Amino acid sequence: MTMKSIHVIGGGLAGSEAAWQAAEAGVPVVLHEMRPVRGTDAHKTDSLAELVCSNSFRSDDAETNAVGLLHAEMRLAGSVIMRAGDANQVPAGGALAVDREGFSQAVTQALEAHPLITIVREEVTGLPPEDWDQAIIATGPLTAPSLAEAIREATGSEALAFFDAIAPIVHFDSVDMNVCWFQSRYDKVGPGGTGKDYINCPMTREQYGAFVQALLDGEKTAFKEWEGTPYFDGCLPVEVMAERGVETLRHGPMKPMGLTNAHKPDEKPYAVVQLRQDNALGTLYNMVGFQTKLKYAEQVRIFRMIPGLENAEFARLGGLHRNTYINSPALLDGTLQLRNRAGLRFAGQITGCEGYVESAAMGLMAGRFAAAARLGRTITPPPATTAFGALINHITGGHILSEDEPGKRSFQPMNVNFGLFPPVELPRSDGKRLRGKEKTLAKKRAITARALNDCRDWLSIPNRAAAE
Repeated sequence: MTMKSIHVIGGGLAGSEAAWQAAEAGVPVVLHEMRPVRGTDAHKTDSLAELVCSNSFRSDDAETNAVGLLHAEMRLAGSVIMRAGDANQVPAGGALAVDREGFSQAVTQALEAHPLITIVREEVTGLPPEDWDQAIIATGPLTAPSLAEAIREATGSEALAFFDAIAPIVHFDSVDMNVCWFQSRYDKVGPGGTGKDYINCPMTREQYGAFVQALLDGEKTAFKEWEGTPYFDGCLPVEVMAERGVETLRHGPMKPMGLTNAHKPDEKPYAVVQLRQDNALGTLYNMVGFQTKLKYAEQVRIFRMIPGLENAEFARLGGLHRNTYINSPALLDGTLQLRNRAGLRFAGQITGCEGYVESAAMGLMAGRFAAAARLGRTITPPPATTAFGALINHITGGHILSEDEPGKRSFQPMNVNFGLFPPVELPRSDGKRLRGKEKTLAKKRAITARALNDCRDWLSIPNRAAAE
């Protein structure tokens, strides 16, 4: 008999990964993507897994960084997102950054070529029909209003919302390299990198003060129906950071630590703006941490105040789009399944995780859970000690009770971090307790070693095979 398909709604990173994982398990998949039938405010192409914000998957350090650990677990699980990312990486210090066009094309081609995946270009305007007994909603932060309303009606729970911001992209040949220089912070070498992977634009104290004032005075986009929606702290607009204090940017994306001006090595910059390579050709660079809601003309005027960018030409200016996510702790179980409808799962940013990699990881989990259900197998969630398990626990209820609303949990979007993992006991070194930075690093290494070991066990991968 022909096996019934799993339906995946949304062809972003989470939906693409969910479809891939289910198909790799031997289950047919129908992937529904509304573009180009209906566009969004942020997407520019019709490709699957399009990166609409940064081109960085953040740190690739699987030993002392939580997102790097998540990278490693996804690679162990055969992630199509990580495979495409690794194949299209561009230099970015200790981070894994990708050529955004090459990346999305690689994912699209992989899914189009899979014999068990059918891609349907259409908008799904309501909840999946009952005969889609195994379905995944992975419509992301830009869920169409009609579908969002259907979810709200079905769950009786109000969707939450926040703004996500897009950083500008600059043409490399318009950057004055007589003022700027190439260097990674602390000369760190990452995947595909050399230790000189960022363009650095130095500022004096006076230039920095004038720049911050310009950000404060600049004309911003006026929001009407969206006004009052909270920002996600991990992706604040640059002018909002400036509003929090004149020194905030200098201790955030514009910090000068670990950098030495190659043109004036004896003069330490007061602040530094960094640009990271955005495509494989090295012709485009994005402004790190410079997501913004400034109006376009203001962006050009103010960002050209940055030394070395006086004549900058912008391939894309910054902007904002609305992100929506559901109240997952109240609505989803430990397999990302809607509590009041068996077989319907959610994945990606709509669940309340934050970040490309985290979204794709939840797609990976949802795809595996749905495939197991279709195949009649026992669904075993990943251990809480893994990055997979830590994220699922965060999404489905690992939160403190709200002080403002008794009985409710303080659920907010979050990137993967070591604070989501169960504590680990450290053995004494030579009979002495570790302290300070040494202790912190030891804890991180112990958490990641435990996580990878438990992830391999969960995936039934022998240690030797995993190492290869």
